[in-house]
Amino acid sequence: MRDGKTDPGLYDFRPYRDRAKIEWPEGKTVAVWVSPNLEFYEIDPPANPQRKSWPKPHPDVVGYGHRDYANRVGHWRLAEVMERHGFKGSVSLSVALCQHHPDVVANANDLGWEFFSHGIYNTRYSYGMDEAQERAIIEDSIRTVREATGQTIRGWLAPALTHTPRTLDLIAEYGMTYTCDLYHDDQPGPVHVASGRLISMPYSIEVNDHYGFFVYNMSPREYAETLIRQYERLAAEGAESGTVMCIPLHSYLIGQPHRIGPFEEVLRHIAADGRAWITRSGDIADHFLAHGYDDAVADAARYAKADA
Repeated sequence: MRDGKTDPGLYDFRPYRDRAKIEWPEGKTVAVWVSPNLEFYEIDPPANPQRKSWPKPHPDVVGYGHRDYANRVGHWRLAEVMERHGFKGSVSLSVALCQHHPDVVANANDLGWEFFSHGIYNTRYSYGMDEAQERAIIEDSIRTVREATGQTIRGWLAPALTHTPRTLDLIAEYGMTYTCDLYHDDQPGPVHVASGRLISMPYSIEVNDHYGFFVYNMSPREYAETLIRQYERLAAEGAESGTVMCIPLHSYLIGQPHRIGPFEEVLRHIAADGRAWITRSGDIADHFLAHGYDDAVADAARYAKADA
């Protein structure tokens, strides 16, 4: 049983092998979406008492310069490779990029990429925010992206993966339909919020290039092989019930000259395989809300009744 004192009850338990079947368009078995993080890091950000922005004393020129490579070089290289193989990005956007580097945002928009919010700056965190501050960031994100691109954001990935207990309720209240902040499943599922309908969008820590290169110390070839193994397993299991594969990227990493070649081989492999619905996160959310959400709610009710 759920203990309200220790479990926030964000989502229900549904065993992976006993769920209503998810069916993707055209009989595809795995929905594949690529999430380039288009970010802006401040060289000398205001201090957050709960987390340092940079490992070195500010200004951290090395950290800032490494990440600025993304907007100057890495994004353009990655975008060319994705376009070559038919992949449209779903952008985890530091909204301040719309002012600091509007050419990057305009290029992604012209390519037909989708935008969702990753906060304002990736050097400012949600820890310690009160409700008014968090609402201001959400409202700023919606307004700024709409003014810069004409798009209305439908999803959320918290800045630097930092949250408050009210984040999911707030983004649902503002009309968003998916969060990338739960990391707990290979299929979409309902999230319990105070109003509206919100789903969890599978987003990966394990095959995120930041973890691949910074945490697991993979070579470019090892990272590419990991992505292919991830794809093959999810495509096979998706024949029973559709799965989701997210490839989260940071172009200051994957867009480096020595890494982009093996990654392009991954895109070539997925595009040629035939089982992938190569799409965007918002399209996955729309499809699941229309064709899978109610079945998932019924599954949860069935298991809750069995556990009662």
